[in-house]
Amino acid sequence: MTLINKFKKLFEPIDLTKGSIYKTIIVFTIPILLSLLFQQIYSISDAIIIGQNLNHSEISGINDAYAITFMFTEFFIGLASGFSVLIAKKVGANDRIGARQSLLIQMLLGLIIGIIFSIIFAYLVNPLLGALDISYENDSDKYNSAYYYTLIIASGSITMLFYNIAVGALRSVGETLMPFLFLVFSTILNICLDLLFIIVLKWGVVGAAVATIASQFIASVLAFVYLFVRYHEFRFQKEDFKFSFSYILEHLKLGLPLAFQFSILGIGIIVMQAGIIAFDINPTISTYPAENGIGTAYKLSNFLMCPLIALGTSMLSFMGQNLGAKNHQRIKDGFKASMIIGTIAFAIIFVIGLLLTINGAFLYIFLNKEKITNETIKFGNDYMYVMLPFELSLMALFVMRNSLQGVEKSLYPFLAGVAELVARCLVCYFLPALINGGAITSTASEASYIALCFADPVAWLLADAVMIYPIIKHIYKNKNLTVK
Repeated sequence: MTLINKFKKLFEPIDLTKGSIYKTIIVFTIPILLSLLFQQIYSISDAIIIGQNLNHSEISGINDAYAITFMFTEFFIGLASGFSVLIAKKVGANDRIGARQSLLIQMLLGLIIGIIFSIIFAYLVNPLLGALDISYENDSDKYNSAYYYTLIIASGSITMLFYNIAVGALRSVGETLMPFLFLVFSTILNICLDLLFIIVLKWGVVGAAVATIASQFIASVLAFVYLFVRYHEFRFQKEDFKFSFSYILEHLKLGLPLAFQFSILGIGIIVMQAGIIAFDINPTISTYPAENGIGTAYKLSNFLMCPLIALGTSMLSFMGQNLGAKNHQRIKDGFKASMIIGTIAFAIIFVIGLLLTINGAFLYIFLNKEKITNETIKFGNDYMYVMLPFELSLMALFVMRNSLQGVEKSLYPFLAGVAELVARCLVCYFLPALINGGAITSTASEASYIALCFADPVAWLLADAVMIYPIIKHIYKNKNLTVK
């Protein structure tokens, strides 16, 4: 078998209700991981292009904008993820009409909710920047960068919702090759548009944001075209439009809690970003070492956690299909297997992460030498040293959250998201100032900054604690998971 054929075989549709559990989960996760890695390749390329061509203030503005755009984009990703559970269940139960109706409802709800929340998010941009103490008076370059980047992403993030709806439908039938190829195309297109808009046309931050939205839109169109051409069972028929109101509510009950849960995490990140900005408060500082140091560390950590996110994503479809097939024992065994696979992945990630912190090596990937100082390295490395050991708890969070969502127990992931928000807020608002013995500015102690870095691990641990009981109840002990 040639290398190309082996690659194609890796992406063949998989029936998640049959076969070796370990092999099934790993094989199904690999294409999702490759997709996530390509997403990160774009993010890294974007960061490199921006880091090499914009000034300190503009880079800082984009890093601060990430906290806000994360909340917007994660809302739509969470909504599509919740929707995908129902279509996976219908596919697992071999209910073609139900699967088509689910896709139709997702598209209609996606259009309505997407437009409404895109408008709401665009309206919230200025208030949220104000919450981060980003204003035109303090630094016009930083404010303009953060404002225009956030506004464009917020206004166009509906494209991400529709892309994930299409991909969720494809993954429900075990299709992973074409979503991957669409993503590869989108990534290459995004990078090309970045180079055109930022370097050639000199659009700066606006160019980076427009390139992102344009590439996402094209990818979503291609994904839907392929879905309807390749899979005839998803082509809508007259009777598909006779769906019940209760079926619409079923989608909302699964989609909205996960959407708000994901966006709640974004609120926590905004709170943490406000805490980070405080460490750069000083009229004489123009290099923003804390914001650029930890902003770069975020990019590295996002790349490293791709295997953990991919594993969690695969559990949505795995649990959904086996729920539809009424195979509780396989659900239980699949959860155990995913935790073991995730622990091995964590160990590899931990070692790689530590190696990349040597002399602040990862910072040189994203920033040119003139923008890197000892302070920038200190802020970036300190966050990585705190975060890396706790990625094991993050792995457990991804697996438990998606497993519960996959068996239609969406309340508990939502409560876990609330717990994360509370934990981050408490740590960010009180712990650094308590350790510093006063308000945080650029003269605050390193210990107080390290205390702020613990906001993420504490949030993950508390969210894990919230989900332990429902995992025992609904995965381990419930032998009769109900199928609606």
